[in-house]
Amino acid sequence: MAPGTPDWLLERIILGELPSAPLAAARARLEREPGGAARLARLEADARRTLERHPPAAVAAEVARRDHRARVLAEATRRAESQGWHGLSLSVPVAASLALLFMSAPEEQPEPSASPVPLVVMLDTVRIKGPPRLRVHRQGAGEPELLDEQARARRGDVLQLSYVSGGRRHGVVVSVDGRGAVTLHHPATLAGSTELGPGDAVPLAHAYELDDAPDFERFLFVTSDGPLDVSTVLEAARVLARQPSEARTRSLPLPDTLGQTSFTLEKVR
Repeated sequence: MAPGTPDWLLERIILGELPSAPLAAARARLEREPGGAARLARLEADARRTLERHPPAAVAAEVARRDHRARVLAEATRRAESQGWHGLSLSVPVAASLALLFMSAPEEQPEPSASPVPLVVMLDTVRIKGPPRLRVHRQGAGEPELLDEQARARRGDVLQLSYVSGGRRHGVVVSVDGRGAVTLHHPATLAGSTELGPGDAVPLAHAYELDDAPDFERFLFVTSDGPLDVSTVLEAARVLARQPSEARTRSLPLPDTLGQTSFTLEKVR
């Protein structure tokens, strides 16, 4: 027996993505297949129901809102543009494509949830894969500037820190500078939650202005699968800061079970 029409071809029939002659031939083939017309009708009905739950205008508005937020992260924006999501305007056929994608998505989600993940959440941001790490943008009159490791920075520079959790659920962000000062960045207070937010490249709640401390500013990101004791991380940072010759490069004196990464800026006058 010849194989039936594959699902991917059914989807293209529904979306009208085939030229007129192949489209007519595909529909004729379906009519001849046992249950072919019923399969197509079921898929069309599922697509309509999904579009009713997620109207094209609402999906477009949500994607636009999230795209605007992603502009804060310049590299994430460039990645989004390269994949065609930047400045997205959804027509009904495109929204139907998204509906079909949503319908065929696997049941298992990366993070536990009490309800299915809505379509707009699936479109949240371009995923930045890899281990836990920090990203630093310098704010200015124009678009925020994504800084590289060892980039030069000056007194008065306003920095926006973001973290990529890399699958870790908890984290603490501190910094040490060339004067031996230690600053807590995440959580905002000793009593705050160390839980990391969902998604990728999550910006911290507050920007940070560099002072006149010389030589360097080093940000350290400590991660764990369980809650962290913020005061313990801070004390480890103070111990490291008291050793200027090692504060630039050495890890915090913490258990090996905790993950650590850092981002260092060179201070110039």
